[in-house]
Amino acid sequence: MSIFEIIKKDTQSDARTGLLQTHHGTVKTPVFMPVGTRAVVKGIIPQQLREAGSQIVLANTFHLMLKPGVEIIEKCGGLHKFMAWDGPILTDSGGYQVFSLSTINFTDDNGTEFASPYDGMKIKLDATGATEIQNKLGADIIMCFDQCPPFGAEKKELQKAVERTIKWAKICKDIHSNSKQLLFGIVQGQTDNHLRQNCAEELIKIDFPGYAIGGLSVGEGTEQMFQTVRFTAPLLPQGKPRYLMGVGTPADIIQVVEAGIDMFDCVMPTRNGRNALAFTKDGPIRLRNSAYIDDFRPIDLSCRCPCCTTFSRSAIRHFFNVGEMLGPIMLSLHNIVFYHNLMDKIRENIENGTFAKWAAQALQCPAYARNSQVNNDTENTEYRKE
Repeated sequence: MSIFEIIKKDTQSDARTGLLQTHHGTVKTPVFMPVGTRAVVKGIIPQQLREAGSQIVLANTFHLMLKPGVEIIEKCGGLHKFMAWDGPILTDSGGYQVFSLSTINFTDDNGTEFASPYDGMKIKLDATGATEIQNKLGADIIMCFDQCPPFGAEKKELQKAVERTIKWAKICKDIHSNSKQLLFGIVQGQTDNHLRQNCAEELIKIDFPGYAIGGLSVGEGTEQMFQTVRFTAPLLPQGKPRYLMGVGTPADIIQVVEAGIDMFDCVMPTRNGRNALAFTKDGPIRLRNSAYIDDFRPIDLSCRCPCCTTFSRSAIRHFFNVGEMLGPIMLSLHNIVFYHNLMDKIRENIENGTFAKWAAQALQCPAYARNSQVNNDTENTEYRKE
């Protein structure tokens, strides 16, 4: 039985809707996954996440193996119980964090040794360890251990990273021992089409139930990111889910859905929420601005989230300016709802056969257009350091 069913394909692009079957429920795609790096989406309780429209959330192996430790989570009964989230969960393998957030001491074909960002202790992680840890955590979707080289790395270094990613993917597939979990491969190669194609072809030979495009959103710029996604996505099997890691703005999501991407995660809605920026139908607004001191309208008149149905812009501004935690919590929740509403519109228009026309118009609207106000985490090399 296939774990992924394509429901509707757009006739004017590669956009599609689908159903992804996991052990903890079915996910409608395209889907945005809120980031709960350390087993929590900052400031948001599971019931609020569910009511906001969240279908699946992301947690990170790297951070959880360090604190509280896999033994604690396993003793609790697994990540779902620990997070008090009964829906699907995806865990990143930690490969990106190892190579971007830590001081690397040594890396070879067998794995890496790095310094913990918490206490400086030397830790070793490899494909076997990353897979075994994720098997114990118990997420519904787990990721292969991969090497994500720094942006601007020389061709020789990129080639080596791709070779290691392929080698490690084979090990992950052999070691993977939890039949309730779906193991996804990760295509690396930065913006080099030849390397991307080679990596995709080799991973497809290993045969994973889903594939991710990694190594982007690390400084290459928006257009290069789009070009790479448009090149890579068609290389991946049509009948399996495609996941673009760490992306991104509403405009990014619309454009890569057109390229056939099904799954997304990014800290943008919550990180911006914690920094007093709200996404609205009229474009992003910064609530610390004095223009909102006596603005008693909701954040967004068209939104029915708890923030917009309870508080005014003036009140939210006040919460931020006096350091009350309710401000960041409410704006984070509002922004998550905004992102899920966007995904609802995307799925609706694909299924109605109006996606191409809608997308062209949406990208001209203030709500989804790129805006310099937004903290653009798609070009932030610490995009999952929540």
